[in-house]
Amino acid sequence: MEEKTIDLSKSVYELSNQHPEIIDILKELGFQDITKPGMLSTVGRCMTIPKGAAAKKIDLASIKNALLGHGFVIKG
Repeated sequence: MEEKTIDLSKSVYELSNQHPEIIDILKELGFQDITKPGMLSTVGRCMTIPKGAAAKKIDLASIKNALLGHGFVIKG
């Protein structure tokens, strides 16, 4: 089975192309804007998960725990 790795230095856009399921995971964690048309292809190209967490005041550790719970390996 291929390892599902999330590199936190990559943009949300890149990560969502590699692992489309993270869109729903991030939405559940408070990133509702991720599903708005055009947001992923515009803001998502320069936004990383840590930057987004800081902007939305969402605890990065809880995001990491959620991703780990979904079988991802965190890098970066």
